[in-house]
Amino acid sequence: MVAIGIIAGCGIVISYLLVRLYRQKKEIYDFTEELQRCLTLMKAGEDIGNEAEFKDSLWDKIYQDLQELMDVWNRKNRQSHKEKEQIKELISDISHQGRTPMANIKIYLEILEEEQEDKVRRQECIGKLIKQTERLDFLMQSLVKLSRLETGIIEICEKDTKIFEVLGLAVAAVVPGAEAKEISVHVDCPETLKLFCDAKWTQEAIFNLLENAVKYTPKGGSIYISVMEQEVFGKISIRDTGRGIPAEHQAQIFQRFYREPEVHDEDGIGIGLYLARKIVTMQDGYMEVHSESGKGAEFCIYLPMK
Repeated sequence: MVAIGIIAGCGIVISYLLVRLYRQKKEIYDFTEELQRCLTLMKAGEDIGNEAEFKDSLWDKIYQDLQELMDVWNRKNRQSHKEKEQIKELISDISHQGRTPMANIKIYLEILEEEQEDKVRRQECIGKLIKQTERLDFLMQSLVKLSRLETGIIEICEKDTKIFEVLGLAVAAVVPGAEAKEISVHVDCPETLKLFCDAKWTQEAIFNLLENAVKYTPKGGSIYISVMEQEVFGKISIRDTGRGIPAEHQAQIFQRFYREPEVHDEDGIGIGLYLARKIVTMQDGYMEVHSESGKGAEFCIYLPMK
C-alpha cells in the first residue's frame, strides 16, 4: 500500500510538472509569436496594437519597451519628414523669388553689352544691376534667417531683457531711412522695463516692423513707438501715418511673400512681417494689426513679462 501511495504521489507530481512545463512552453511560444508579430509591424511602420490581453505577463514589460521604441522612431520619422518638407519649401522659395531679379540682371547685362558707346545708358544699367543684386542678396539673407529659425538650427534664448536697449538698436537702424524722408520718430519706453525675450531676435522683429513703417509712410510723416507693461505681457506698439492697410488684406499680410497689390512697385519681397510674427510666436508672444486704408497702421507685439 505504501508503495502504491508513493507511486500515486509521484504520478501527481510528474503530472503537475508536465502541466507546468506545457504552460511554460506555451507562454514562450506565444511570447515569440507575439514578438515576431510586433517586430514585423514595426518594420512596416505600423502600430503594434493593444497589449491588454498580456497584462501582468512575461510579454507585458517587453511590450512597453517596444511601444516606447516605436514612439521614438515615429517622432524621428516625423521630424525627418518635416525637415525634408522645409528644405523642399526653401528650394522652391529660392527658385521662385530669385527668378525675377536674376532675369532682370540678365537683361541689364545684355543692354550693357549692346550699349558700348552710350555712357549715360550704361551708367543707368549699372545702377539697376546693383539694385537687383542687392535685392537678391536681401532675399537670400532673409531666407537663410527664416530657414535657420524654422529648422531649429538657431534657438531662441529668452531671458529678462531691458526692452529699452533692444528698441534703441532697432530704431537706430532705421533712422537714416527716416531722415531721408523727413519722417519724425517718437519713442516712449520705460528704461527699466524688462521683457522675457531673446534680445537679438526681438530686435530683428521690431526692426522689420519699423522698416515697413518707414517704407510706407510718406515724406514728412510720423512714426510713434510706445512700450507699456500689462498684467501678463509687455506691449510694444509701432504706429505710423502711412497709407494704411485695407481690412480685406489684413488677414494675409503675415503670409510668406505676400504683398498688397497696391505696393508691388515698392522695394521688398514680402517676408518681413512673416519673419517678425514667427520670431514673436516662438517666444510665446503674439502680434496684432489695427489699420484702415488711408489712416496709417499700428502693429502691436506682445511678449511675456516673465
